[in-house]
Amino acid sequence: MSIRERLSGNEAAATAMKQINPDVVAAFPITPSTEIPQYFSTFVANGDVDTEFVAVESEHSAMSACIGAEAAGARAMTATSANGLSLMWEMIYIASSLRLPIVLSLVNRAVSGPLNIHCDHSDAMGVRDAGWIMLFSENNQEAYDNTLMAHRIAENENVLLPLMICQDGFITSHSIENIELEEDSEVKKFVGEYHPKHYLLNDKEPMAIGPLDLQGFLFEHKAQQAEAMKAAKNVILDVAKDFEKWTGRHYGLFEEYMLDDCEMAIVCMNSTAGTTKAVVNDLRKKGIKAGLLKIRVYRPFPSEEVAKALKDIKAVAVLDKADSLNAMGGALFQDVASSMYVAGNQVPMVNYVYGIGGRDTTTKDIESVYTDLAEIVKDGKVENPYRYLGLRREEK
Repeated sequence: MSIRERLSGNEAAATAMKQINPDVVAAFPITPSTEIPQYFSTFVANGDVDTEFVAVESEHSAMSACIGAEAAGARAMTATSANGLSLMWEMIYIASSLRLPIVLSLVNRAVSGPLNIHCDHSDAMGVRDAGWIMLFSENNQEAYDNTLMAHRIAENENVLLPLMICQDGFITSHSIENIELEEDSEVKKFVGEYHPKHYLLNDKEPMAIGPLDLQGFLFEHKAQQAEAMKAAKNVILDVAKDFEKWTGRHYGLFEEYMLDDCEMAIVCMNSTAGTTKAVVNDLRKKGIKAGLLKIRVYRPFPSEEVAKALKDIKAVAVLDKADSLNAMGGALFQDVASSMYVAGNQVPMVNYVYGIGGRDTTTKDIESVYTDLAEIVKDGKVENPYRYLGLRREEK
C-alpha cells in the first residue's frame, strides 16, 4: 500500500536510494544535487542502510569509485549536477564502455561558464551520446519512480548500460510536493538483488577490466553498445508494465497529453511539461486544439514512436532547455526532426531554445508558442525555424 508523503525531488531520490539499499554510494557535493548524498549519508549514519558510503575528493573520483565497485560485482549509485558531471566526463564514457549498470541521479543545472547554479539541460545534453540510458522526470513523483525502475532496466542482461535519472535543479529538486512512496519491503522485492554474471571478485573467472582496445575490436564493441541501447527500449517498457501492475502508475517512452485530436503540439522534457499542461488545459476550454508530447526516455531516443505520434499534427514546436550553439537549434529538436524525416512525416516544425541559466518560463511564454503555432497552422509556412523563448532583446 502506498504511503502519502511530502518530499522535495532530492528527498524523493534519496529515499528511493535508501529503499534500494545499494552496496556502494560514492559522491561529492555540488549544487543543486548536494542534498541527495547528504540525505543518504544520514541514512547510513542512522543504520537505515548498510551501504558503503564513500565521500570522495571530486566527482571524477565519485564515478571512478562507482566503476570500481560495479566492476567488482557491487550495485553502485551516485548523484551530481552540471560541472560535477563535466568533471566525470572521462569516466562517464568508461562506465558505459565497460557495460557497468551504475545509476546516477542528475539534477540538471547550467554548465559553467559564466558560473550559474540554476536549471537548464546543458549538463545532460553534454553527455547525451555517451552511452547512458537517460530518463527525464516532470516532477518529484517521477524522479522517485524512475529511480525505482532504474536498476531493473540497467541490469537487464540484454542491456547492461549505466542509467541517469534527470530532474530540474531547484524547480523540482528543492520544491516540496505530495508524493506516493512504496513500502520498503515491496521496493526491495520489485528491484531485486544484483547478481552479475561477470565481475572482478569472481575467483572462478579471472578477468581484466578496461584493457587497451585498438583498431581490431573497438568498432565492434561500440556497435555492441549501440545494440544494447536499442534493446533497452523494450526493457524500459517491460519494467514500466511491471511497475504499473505494482503501483498503478503508468509510464511509457513518452506521455501524450491531449494529442489524439490536436492540431498543434509542443514537445518538451522535465518540469516544463507541467507548465505546458496547464496552458493546454486553458486553451482546450477555449476550443483550441492544443496538445503536448512529453519525452520521458531521451536515450534510447524513441524515434519511430515519436514520428508516429506527431505525424498527423499540423504544426509542432520543440522546446530545448539547452542550446547546441551550432546555428541549427537544440539537441531535442534535431532528434525529433531527424525522426520525422526518416519516417517520411513532413510536419511544419519550429525550435525554441528557452530557460537558459534558470530563466523563468511562464504560462504566458508557453501561450506565445501556441500562438505562433496557430499562425503556422493557417498557412503551413515556417519562417525562422530556430528561435528563442523568453530572451530579452535590446530595443532598437
